Amino acid sequence: MQKLQKIYEGKAKIIYSTDDPDQLIQYFKDDATAFNAQKKAVIENKGILNNKISEILMGKIIQANIPCHFIKKINDREQLIKKLKIIPLEVIIRNIAAGSMAKRLGLEEGQGLLSPIFEICYKKDELGDPLINDDHAIKVLKIINEQKLTQIKNYAFKINQILIESFLRAGLDLVDFKIEFGLDKNDKIHLADEISPDSCRLWDVKTRQKFDKDIFRRDLGDLVAGYQEVLKRISS
Repeated sequence: MQKLQKIYEGKAKIIYSTDDPDQLIQYFKDDATAFNAQKKAVIENKGILNNKISEILMGKIIQANIPCHFIKKINDREQLIKKLKIIPLEVIIRNIAAGSMAKRLGLEEGQGLLSPIFEICYKKDELGDPLINDDHAIKVLKIINEQKLTQIKNYAFKINQILIESFLRAGLDLVDFKIEFGLDKNDKIHLADEISPDSCRLWDVKTRQKFDKDIFRRDLGDLVAGYQEVLKRISS
């Protein structure tokens, strides 16, 4: 597989084309951002850890027969992935009140929810990725149709259950997480992007210690040590 030109660079990853038109290479950077990139830093080895963690978690999702862009990890920082047309929606599943939802609704962080909550945000940096509802996505922005959004919602809840069980075995509660989806050349929905402590809130079951990007957001200590602990726990 030959890596060709850079075709996209985001906050945490770079995407490269390859000599196969249906496959791309995803490179994990050490950049850390928070609050819509208002807070930034470069944290050595963060990308390596996210690559390894995402490889493990994507593997579990593939085993559950959920279509996924991940093909294989190439090296410490790169994955081979399927080429998708990314749907400009950020899908969020919340199991425990935290972060923006707790602030927005005046909830105490850590408050349990009756069932997992599905949210979507419109991925538009200049608008600050605003929270939207199904009708906005389908009827106003016309990003997606009702059938595909329902399929995404079903996949998201299945992924949530897989991750809850996987993290619980590692002594971690999955508080919430965000994911993205895309369409392949046959218009089939696939999970895209990554699943890592950059995109999941993870709390120790007993101590409630945070092992996710909130360490960086809230200046709670050593981010790399937190991510190393997540990798250690889910690898054992």
